[in-house]
Amino acid sequence: MTILNAFWVGGLVCLIAQLLISKTKLTPARILVGMVMLGVFLSGVGVFQPLKKFAGSGVTVPLLGFGDLMAQGVKEAIEKDGALGILTGGLTAGSAGIAFVIVLGVIGALLCRPKEK
Repeated sequence: MTILNAFWVGGLVCLIAQLLISKTKLTPARILVGMVMLGVFLSGVGVFQPLKKFAGSGVTVPLLGFGDLMAQGVKEAIEKDGALGILTGGLTAGSAGIAFVIVLGVIGALLCRPKEK
């Protein structure tokens, strides 16, 4: 049942993003940022954790999960470092994933040769 819930909730998240792309004049970059902000908001109001228990990777893999990760990092850093945690918490929590993506981007750039049109 967990797999089914992850599938339909993740699909619903993707459907919402696709509808925003198709029916509005929002750019994909703005929609991506909006999804991260929605994850932060849902985490802040306490809805994300029950949703994560229900849908598992259906909500943690899309950008909502990154927003939750950032929000949880800020929350922990504020408890530990005070107001400075507002600036450092999100980056500290997401640093491993961000670094991994940068390394993969560099490897991809080295392995692939762009072709002129």
